[in-house]
Amino acid sequence: MERRSIAPRPDWQRIVEEQGLIYPLTRYPDNSLRPYWDESAYYSFSLAEVEALEEVVEELHRMCLAAAAHIVDTDRFADLGITDPRLASLVAEAWQRRAELPSLYGRFDLHYDGTAPAKMLEYNADTPTSLVEAASAQWFWMEDRFPGADQWNSLHERLVAAWKAQAPLLPPGPPLYFAHSAADEAGEDLMTVAYLRETAHQAGLATEAISMEDIGWDSLSGRFVDKQLRFIRSCFKLYPWEWLTTDRFSSHALDTLDNGGGTGTTLWIEPAWKMLLSNKALLAILWELYPDHPNLLPTYLDGPRELAATSGYVAKPLLGREGAGVTIHEPGQPPVLRDEPCCYQAFAPLPVFEGNRVVLGAWVVGDESAGLGIRESAGLITDEYARFIPHIIP
Repeated sequence: MERRSIAPRPDWQRIVEEQGLIYPLTRYPDNSLRPYWDESAYYSFSLAEVEALEEVVEELHRMCLAAAAHIVDTDRFADLGITDPRLASLVAEAWQRRAELPSLYGRFDLHYDGTAPAKMLEYNADTPTSLVEAASAQWFWMEDRFPGADQWNSLHERLVAAWKAQAPLLPPGPPLYFAHSAADEAGEDLMTVAYLRETAHQAGLATEAISMEDIGWDSLSGRFVDKQLRFIRSCFKLYPWEWLTTDRFSSHALDTLDNGGGTGTTLWIEPAWKMLLSNKALLAILWELYPDHPNLLPTYLDGPRELAATSGYVAKPLLGREGAGVTIHEPGQPPVLRDEPCCYQAFAPLPVFEGNRVVLGAWVVGDESAGLGIRESAGLITDEYARFIPHIIP
């Protein structure tokens, strides 16, 4: 794993925007615009490195599924903050029917420096973004700059295949709706959903775009409908389950939830059992089940324990996005317990390459490793100001 500098392509911003990356710049607090898509550098990996990382990712995914089964079997929903018995029951039912409700995709965030074993930082299993740049923009960049090279990137092909596999499981009566929140000002959620819709279209599915805010409730039929009052039978949503189950229409969502077997009226993708994997309590449960695993960091739910005196620790809210609410505590400081539900993970400072702190985003489609996206940041927390850097396998 090496970081190498390179001159950006002339007119790079127009190029990536035409490829669907309509958010190539990030606005900083000082109101300046700086590249989010950053092709002034790239990372180079050996094929052996990538093959080893693929094995790690698939093992971590299997371990996460085993942890999900443990949560259901031992009724540990409260550790995830799921205290509503009805919601816990629906999630457990979805898990038991997961053969009819398969997962589409997810992204592991990994600590990796090219030498030591990769460490799992978290699993973005419900609403991961940075997909357009990982699947599309960096592939076309590679073809422009390094024709004949390769890339850890089978995202597009695997997503199309995943939709083909899901097609027979979808309820009758197209289209499959694709929803994002209109509150997304940057356009990242919009284009992630648009890209996923395109992969479904290539798989032969009839699709329709909609914003979450335009999904209505027809009280006469007891169904979710679009603005033309058409029944929404199935919907991919880039909208977290913790919002769907707590917002204004949450009771309707639970009342009509199709958990497979034709027992409900609306099938949501991703399925409800993904709540078991998208919650950072999973990190602590993994450490309980697989103590001292080389690809895990010590993590606890009841406090930092020995981490306060040894490695230091990172306190992470159980639910969150882009580093929101994450705090870092150096070793030797008195332990601090947060009021909100958190996990406490051993502090592993992100590797530094030429002054940049790097995190690997390793993608899973279905149950298989599918690709890599790399983000760099100036600080210890990968936040909304991180930059996306492409990669190659020479």
